Amino acid sequence: MNMEMKVGIARNVREGIRPIHGLRHPPIGDTTGWYIWAGGEPSQDPDFFVPLCAEHLESWCPEVLRFLGLPAGWRFLVDNDYEDVWQDES
Repeated sequence: MNMEMKVGIARNVREGIRPIHGLRHPPIGDTTGWYIWAGGEPSQDPDFFVPLCAEHLESWCPEVLRFLGLPAGWRFLVDNDYEDVWQDES
């Protein structure tokens, strides 16, 4: 994956909140299709996700880097020693 492309990420990921969730939609333009957030369900606030070049994930949450190769329609959840990866049919 081109690490100069953007992910949508919630600011709360930098705050150390767990678990960290990721959901990949089909990539469009210069975006990867990834949306990453921490805690429970994502907010419906249109400003909840901010664009971030994937290369900056190393400083925001390096534990998600290994999941970025998953195709559209896949999700992950990371919580300290626990992780889960699955295809989201919805």
